[in-house]
Amino acid sequence: MAIIQIESSDQFTHLTTTETNKLITIYFYATWASNCNETSEAFTNAANSTNDGLFLSIDADEQGDIAELFEIQSVPAFIFIRNGNILKEISSSDGKDFETAFKQLITGASPHSTASPFAKTESNSDIPDQSGADVGEEEEEETEEQLNERLTQLTAAAPVMLFMKGTPSEPKCGFSRQMVGILREHQVRFGFFDILKDDAVRQGLKKFSDWPTFPQLYFNGELVGGLDIIKESLEEDPDFFAQSLSS
Repeated sequence: MAIIQIESSDQFTHLTTTETNKLITIYFYATWASNCNETSEAFTNAANSTNDGLFLSIDADEQGDIAELFEIQSVPAFIFIRNGNILKEISSSDGKDFETAFKQLITGASPHSTASPFAKTESNSDIPDQSGADVGEEEEEETEEQLNERLTQLTAAAPVMLFMKGTPSEPKCGFSRQMVGILREHQVRFGFFDILKDDAVRQGLKKFSDWPTFPQLYFNGELVGGLDIIKESLEEDPDFFAQSLSS
């Protein structure tokens, strides 16, 4: 099955509203994010392995309005849709995570729902397998080890990662707004994560990084600091970003 590169919101809307009976696999990536290499290969392999379904590839930077529609916080990310319902969402740079979810969904029974387009299921979990598992079964609570592993992946999801309140287009606090302004002023491309969407990340990152406040900025998985640190660094060296990211 050929992969369709999405070039506009109109194209995306047309495809997702006329092919609702198919499993639609949406892949969000960024050309600058090296951690998308493995998932891009896994996505291509999945598309080549079946004549069923619809495979949509979306540059999250070029199609920001679509990325915001799905609240994409970092790349790579996958969204699986059928009958207008989001069956599962994955944000992982491990291609095996995508492969596992895709195999489960392509062979599983599709749920029937009259929910509005792109409505998330209550548990946002995998669809049931042939054994008839309960769809409403709650996911197991994340252990500290699992959370730390997730935080390690998130902080390294892009060369520059910003953990903020809200999104770059709609910051939810003045400090986050200032940080976004500084990054844009210096033309720094960055990934972001809205900590207001995930309290486990919000609380866990404070301990993980030993930094109690937000926003938090990371270079290649390493904490740089908050707004004050970035301002001080720029005052000392106007080329702070260029110097730090080239080393």
